[in-house]
Amino acid sequence: MNKTVVIDVVGLSTSVMGEYMPFLREYTERKNLIRIEPVLPALTTSAQSTYLTGKWPSETGIVGNGWYDRIDCEIKFWKQSNKLVNGEKIWERAKKVDPAFTCSKMFWWYNMYSTADYAVTPRPNYLADGRKMPDCYSHPAGLRDILQKKLGAFPLFQFWGPGANIESSKWIAEASMITDELYDPTLSLIYLPHLDYCLQKFGPDFLMIGKELSQIDDLLRKLVTFYEQRSAEIIILSEYGIAPVKHPLHLNRLFREHGLLAIREERGLELLDPGASKAFVVADHQIAHVYINDPSCRDQVISILKQVKGVELILDKAQQAEYHIDHERSGDLVLMADEESWFTYYFWLDDEKAPDYARCVDIHKKPGYDPVEMFMSSKLRAGYKLLRKKAGFRYVMDVIPLDAGLVRGSHGKTGVPPEYQPVLISDRKNQGDKFIATQVYDLIWDILTKNKE
Repeated sequence: MNKTVVIDVVGLSTSVMGEYMPFLREYTERKNLIRIEPVLPALTTSAQSTYLTGKWPSETGIVGNGWYDRIDCEIKFWKQSNKLVNGEKIWERAKKVDPAFTCSKMFWWYNMYSTADYAVTPRPNYLADGRKMPDCYSHPAGLRDILQKKLGAFPLFQFWGPGANIESSKWIAEASMITDELYDPTLSLIYLPHLDYCLQKFGPDFLMIGKELSQIDDLLRKLVTFYEQRSAEIIILSEYGIAPVKHPLHLNRLFREHGLLAIREERGLELLDPGASKAFVVADHQIAHVYINDPSCRDQVISILKQVKGVELILDKAQQAEYHIDHERSGDLVLMADEESWFTYYFWLDDEKAPDYARCVDIHKKPGYDPVEMFMSSKLRAGYKLLRKKAGFRYVMDVIPLDAGLVRGSHGKTGVPPEYQPVLISDRKNQGDKFIATQVYDLIWDILTKNKE
């Protein structure tokens, strides 16, 4: 099979491929660029699962970055097991054709316990005293030790949160090249998250993100040069583009005002109790799943939502089938925001009673996605907390603001303008200039199998 590398540049769209990205601009002029009509939802885990199986979320079961587990009565985000993804993966199909085929999966999601030959993914150590230490997980296990000996510990706090920067993408790129030199995999899947940070914080504001665009452009130059020297065919793609937004929608607060939400108070702070709620919302960028525990309030829920400015689509299970998102994990209703809006998970009405995790980077406890985690409420406060950490005292890194209005970019919806659609750049000529998301799988397969058509 043909040695192939797929570089996932998160948030890449033609809206940012200008003067600050000279290498990618020149590279694209020599290649073929097509836009991708994004899958619904246009989110990391859903898009990646579709690209690697050729199946829609209704088949893979990846209806978002998180969903409500109706058995455990828990909202679960950013799980890691690849067994959550239904359907044959592209590397599994390839091994049937060529037993010598191998696959390296570098930080693409659902990257634990898969059948990929080599895999590395974020996996912090949670110590008994409450500390969270940067680390990663690998298969084979010894690969983690090789990489961290050469590169240092995986920079977890530069991968997500207010400290997110180019260093995490650099580490992933270097780790990918080292892995390639060690094992020479047939297919390499590389995830570069850098643009996700600045674009969600500032939107496509070049005065604010010009430096970030140049940094990822330089990193792409290094990766492309390396893989060209190793005679690999290169695909550069993205899962979604990030468009400007200005309206956060607090649907759980609205449901609470209508008596639909169950709230527990512990130590003077409030917690959402999804299992006891009549209905609640799991927010995920510009997509939200509405789970209704009490069927008698269904009409009331729909009536409330129809009055919310900023909600573009309300899909029941039958309508979800038209968008390929109907699955047992999806909400009883799936919502899509309009182009200027996005959904928060906020459910408290008084910031003084917000749960302790609200002011922390805590992607697993929060009952929804929180892009405000990329902002810092006070550098002075953060410095004080770090001093306590270094001095060996207990501390809580509660430095995240509670102002959703800070967020300036989002994604998740379909039907976005062409300049904000995800892109795919390769050598292959294709009919037309747009793919649907499932066709990305077909193109990767054709390149792997040297199909020139």
